[in-house]
Amino acid sequence: MSIATQPLSLNINGKDVGPIDVPEGLMMIDFLHEYLELTGSRLGCGQGICHACVVILDKADGSSEEVRACITGAHYFQGKKVRTVEGHARRNDKGEVVELSPVQQKFLEHFSFQCGYCTPGFVNGATILVERLKRQPVARGKVDETITAALNDHICRCTGYVRYFEAVKDVVVNTPGLVKEDK
Repeated sequence: MSIATQPLSLNINGKDVGPIDVPEGLMMIDFLHEYLELTGSRLGCGQGICHACVVILDKADGSSEEVRACITGAHYFQGKKVRTVEGHARRNDKGEVVELSPVQQKFLEHFSFQCGYCTPGFVNGATILVERLKRQPVARGKVDETITAALNDHICRCTGYVRYFEAVKDVVVNTPGLVKEDK
């Protein structure tokens, strides 16, 4: 008996991948870990509840969304653009990190993690929020509720929510163009 496979081609972190023969029904997180050695996304609950596993799906209209990689099959991403936590930092020609993204930098400055297991999901969620606010700035009086809504589905077992929130708020209020004055 053999396992049925299908070819998979997609763009991950700005690089075309595939076609690679991948077992039908293989979850995206397993594809990332086992085929591409991208282990930043974490398998937390395995049921799509904790959001430690989320990847960013970039849409043709310039928007993006979180997709839970532990419950979404790899073939769902056929022909699509995906970003993982490994794709945020700027790297040199040797692949070495030379600059963290603003979200990653603020997470470090605010020590926004304890065990760090949920951090990749929070980084991806916060990155999507920042990108959305570049297109649609939020009123200053709604910053807190906007951040809460964007990160509400993410679970941290170490209860590091305050530090995550503070780091994201620091990025949002100190990045020009993300916040507009209340009217």
